Amino acid sequence: MPFLPISHQEMTEAGISVPDFVFVTGDAYCDHPSFGTAIIARMLERHGYTVCILSQPDIEDPKAFLEFGKPRLGWLVNAGVIDSMVNHYTVSKRRRTTDVYSPGGIMGKRPDRAVIKYCEAIRKIAPTDAIVIGGIEASLRRFAHYDYWDDTIRKSILIDSKADLLVYGMGEKAIIEIADSLASGLTAQDVVFLRGTVWKTTDPTYLPPDAIRLPDYEAILASKKTYAESYMVQYENTDAVTAKPLVETYRDAFVVQNPPAFPLDRGELDGVYDLPFMRDVHPTLEKQGHVASMDEIKMSIAINRGCFGGCSFCALTMHQGRVVQSRSKESVVAEAEKILASPDFKGYIHDVGGPTANFNRPSCDKQLEHGVCAKRQCLHPTKCPNLQVDHREYLDILRTLRALHGVKKVFIRSGIRYDYLLYDPDDAFFKELVTHHVSGQLKVAPEHVSDDVLDAMGKPRKGLYDKFVEKFARLSREAGKEQYLVPYLMSSHPGCTIRDAVILAEYVRDLGHDPEQVQDFYPTPGTLSTTMFYTELDPRTMKRIYVPKSPHDKAMQRALIQYRAPQNHDLVLEALKKADRTDLIGFGPQCLIRPDRGDTKGTRRHA
Repeated sequence: MPFLPISHQEMTEAGISVPDFVFVTGDAYCDHPSFGTAIIARMLERHGYTVCILSQPDIEDPKAFLEFGKPRLGWLVNAGVIDSMVNHYTVSKRRRTTDVYSPGGIMGKRPDRAVIKYCEAIRKIAPTDAIVIGGIEASLRRFAHYDYWDDTIRKSILIDSKADLLVYGMGEKAIIEIADSLASGLTAQDVVFLRGTVWKTTDPTYLPPDAIRLPDYEAILASKKTYAESYMVQYENTDAVTAKPLVETYRDAFVVQNPPAFPLDRGELDGVYDLPFMRDVHPTLEKQGHVASMDEIKMSIAINRGCFGGCSFCALTMHQGRVVQSRSKESVVAEAEKILASPDFKGYIHDVGGPTANFNRPSCDKQLEHGVCAKRQCLHPTKCPNLQVDHREYLDILRTLRALHGVKKVFIRSGIRYDYLLYDPDDAFFKELVTHHVSGQLKVAPEHVSDDVLDAMGKPRKGLYDKFVEKFARLSREAGKEQYLVPYLMSSHPGCTIRDAVILAEYVRDLGHDPEQVQDFYPTPGTLSTTMFYTELDPRTMKRIYVPKSPHDKAMQRALIQYRAPQNHDLVLEALKKADRTDLIGFGPQCLIRPDRGDTKGTRRHA
């Protein structure tokens, strides 16, 4: 059977009487390498294990979890490709109305805090079975963490879920080692020695002798400063070469994180994408309703993982790590040929990229032997002298894809790190980017223009972005292309005062850009910025940092970016007065809004 079984009938047709693993997931089962469920299940299949997929089971129905009976070796659980709380709620904590990872976009087919809820349901029917949790929800909640939705510090998800083992990061190596360990007769409680895993114990004699002891749970509950200090220890121990085991203590248990798994080498990563994916939604689920998340990724190719960009609001450092791993050209072309063979292919490859599209190699050679620098970033606040900038291999891949018969256009829609692009003395990639790979608009992420905010974000200074804008326009003109940049902008990030928000509004005014969508900062688990949000400290310096937290302050910052919208007038007026920028209230070309009737302060110039 091409797809993995999602029902008892399909399991029987596949000749499976008792599966080795039942994989419970919060997404519709999409057999595509953009979905971790598919990768992990296909990896297990390659190594001789049988896996059945339990997609979006009803947690109120115990029979739903017994669709395949109890597995021989254990249960695998994830919430889906994104955190279930992010999937369900906007930054204003309003319930979203659609779920693009569910058939028909139906919201509510997975529960809030899906990993915990699924594990609770499994424990009712299988109290002693091995449960292994993973995916982004588990990975970023592996230690005690600030939870934005409850506005509290929650325990490690390994404690709350009552699972036996947690796999963090991408998990391909760890899951095979776990399967082999369980198949050899070890219990889940015995599997305490694998990289890329987190386990728990009540016996202090089990703790690794070289482990770093994090502040205990009660201590971080009592002190935001202690929480920030604990986070930085975790942040600085994300590299496979240099990281030590970490231990977090609870009243009745210890949570132990083993060092990260080593990054996959090129052959191993190629092997992942060579797995026999069907590259589509399971047909039974597609009949229940279209799964919209497949629309963009079905004709896209992921060529790398990991990121050394170091953006504070991004969880990649804690999940995938800072060492970039990339695929060979042969592997990428082989996947492209599968896309071309699809009856849905219309001549357009939607994306060729990854977390950062133009990172196709490690930032420097030394980190492969000595690890990434724990206390130094590759790009921020300035370019590291050891940074090696090279787009040649990526460009070669793009040229090869463009030349394939039947390909009309190859787009790049993953983020381009524009500072890295500018650091390349060879303009060949930049020129071909604007000539061949932009669909009229290129989305980039300056996020802000105030240098103080950009420093908090770990993003390059505005001056560098201005150089990029100028060069993009020049190269587009030279290529005879009328193309535009669409900047992603973020409001209310830690460090952003109302004055900084006004600076961003002035930039939007001068740009002539009217952003339809603005992203309010969303405090999600595992990021440096979320730690800033909760503690009001910058963990890198332990200095105080301003954090816009109240809904009204956040609304003012958002309204400033969209100051042209009539419904935002009163908020913008209030914000400009609060920032002592009433020079921007009036009728002149530099003004953002007109004054209210009777407002006599609208023409005062700002000193």
